[in-house]
Amino acid sequence: MIRDRPRERLISRVLFVSAAGGAVVTLGLVLVLAGGAFAFFDDVPLRAFFTDTVWSPSFDAPRFGILPLLSGTLLVTGVAATIALPPGLAAALFLHRVARPRLRRTLRSTLVTLSGVPTVAYGYFALTFVSPRLAELFPGTPAFNAGSAAIVVAIMILPLFITLAYEALEAVPERLVDGAISLGATRAEVTLRMALPSAAPRVLAACGLALSRALGETMIVTLAAGALSNFALNPLEPVLTMTAFVVQVNLGDVPQGTVAYHSLYAVASTLFVMTVTLNVVSQRVMARSDERV
Repeated sequence: MIRDRPRERLISRVLFVSAAGGAVVTLGLVLVLAGGAFAFFDDVPLRAFFTDTVWSPSFDAPRFGILPLLSGTLLVTGVAATIALPPGLAAALFLHRVARPRLRRTLRSTLVTLSGVPTVAYGYFALTFVSPRLAELFPGTPAFNAGSAAIVVAIMILPLFITLAYEALEAVPERLVDGAISLGATRAEVTLRMALPSAAPRVLAACGLALSRALGETMIVTLAAGALSNFALNPLEPVLTMTAFVVQVNLGDVPQGTVAYHSLYAVASTLFVMTVTLNVVSQRVMARSDERV
């Protein structure tokens, strides 16, 4: 026991440094974003940023209304969630209660593999395959549109959501399942009336994490959604998302130190707050479900 104490102290210090390193990086990110955002809001009123419906930072009379970028981001995310979440939940239920162990292991390994596909590959898939199919179904659809990006973002978040939803269902205490079966409940009744309601808080948390992943997606929307700051609700139109705008600024076409350059920090800060809020809400929902159990 005495010999192991130096080793235990060393392990504790390494773990502390690792945790502190993550906190320091996060704090540094917040400080960098806040510094650039404050420089931007010295020139652009906060109210105009959040209420103006025009985003034209490069024109002679620039306007910095984030609503077109926000609407494009939410349009892609909303369509992707509508496409991905229902079949993702069905797939998680299948893995949890229906699939045999061998098939379950094979499918879960496939999900892990799909999670490792580079998003740039998804982006080119959206541009070269999904967009032409949409143009065939809906003539007149431009090559760059929100719909093709949303479809592929849905494909991208499916493995993550299925895995998280499956783990949520697995966290349901086995005694509840055994009790329902002993009372004569069928497999469908156990799944839909007992397991799913019991896992609902964790499933909702999985939805939040999947949505935050979709909100922060960059390459797919940059390659497939277009670069038009269009305040649109039609997924067949091109849009400009917040992440795509960040990529545009980092290409080097905008001079550093200008208001247009500092708008990068304002947009990134808004996106950061949105994703952190979703993650925090998801974690709180999951923590409350653990307390009830």
